[in-house]
Amino acid sequence: MSKVIICANQKGGVAKSTSVVNLGIGLANKGKRVLVIDNDPQGSLTEALGYPQPDKLEITLANVMEWVLNEDDYDLKAGILHHEEGIDLMPANIELSGVETSLVGIMSSETTLREYIESVRDDYDYILVDCSPNLGQLTLNALVAADEVIIPVQAAYLPIKGLEQLLKTISRVKRKMNPKLHIMGILITMVDYRTVYAKEITEVLYEHYGSSIHIFDDVIPLSVRAAEASAEGVSIYKYDGKGKVAAAYEKIVEEVLNYEQ
Repeated sequence: MSKVIICANQKGGVAKSTSVVNLGIGLANKGKRVLVIDNDPQGSLTEALGYPQPDKLEITLANVMEWVLNEDDYDLKAGILHHEEGIDLMPANIELSGVETSLVGIMSSETTLREYIESVRDDYDYILVDCSPNLGQLTLNALVAADEVIIPVQAAYLPIKGLEQLLKTISRVKRKMNPKLHIMGILITMVDYRTVYAKEITEVLYEHYGSSIHIFDDVIPLSVRAAEASAEGVSIYKYDGKGKVAAAYEKIVEEVLNYEQ
């Protein structure tokens, strides 16, 4: 049975897409069958995997969710793109915004993404979902579909402040819609340990959440190489395999593989 892990945080710019790319490809490097799903109309994950013009793609998650909503018959492999580093991608583009709007007010629309994931689940060991930087219908769909949530948090004040709202939403979804939902952990990203500030923020995270939520042992350092890798459409392992970011993601991949609730 595959594991569905989503990367969620309503704050943008915290390395959600980067983390999905590198966790996904890191798991594939360990021999796992991996599907990554771009659940964000901005298409950041799609771009980071080598599709700089997502709006030109013929079939994306928007089409698939519409088919599920309308109960249409469709090819389960439709829209899935294969990346050179061994993972599959269900891409997204701006059309997903229209789907999000149409989900409002439709009965049981929060299960749309879960229905799709359940239909392809047997083909993969891990399904990773990159969420929109908000707590709207698309993120709700992802939370209802998920087994685990990874929360990437930048080592800065504002992203930490927004964490409470996300945790309340996760708690509500777990209570009312998805009792198996669990937080795998907080992943601290974009850490610049040359600053005292980053160390203080990391300490605050441990102080506030360390006793109730797992915090990944390793942090993702701030590095321009990670952004460059995304611009090239490849993982950090391929772009800068001996660098500190690749080493950090390798350790997070090991934690995910060894993780037991």
